[in-house]
Amino acid sequence: MTNSDTVKGRTLRRDPRAALTVDLERPPYAFAAVEGTVTIETDPAAMLPHSIAIARRYMGDALADEYGSRNAVVGEYLLRLTPTSAVGMDDMAGH
Repeated sequence: MTNSDTVKGRTLRRDPRAALTVDLERPPYAFAAVEGTVTIETDPAAMLPHSIAIARRYMGDALADEYGSRNAVVGEYLLRLTPTSAVGMDDMAGH
């Protein structure tokens, strides 16, 4: 989720292309990179289940509804990335 007033929010409204990269910073090292286009959800009711799920991951069951409700509001975006390409590598250290 991102805020509509951030540079990221303004940029994605103008050009919906995005990339997401994750990496394993310790041996054996690995990465995955996904490029694609994003759709932007602005309806708080549609964002709420996703916001609660994200909150549950980081805050636990006891606080998930509270934090999820706080973040699924007007002015926030839920971004969905539709992949157009992906690349990754595992065990880059060659173990």
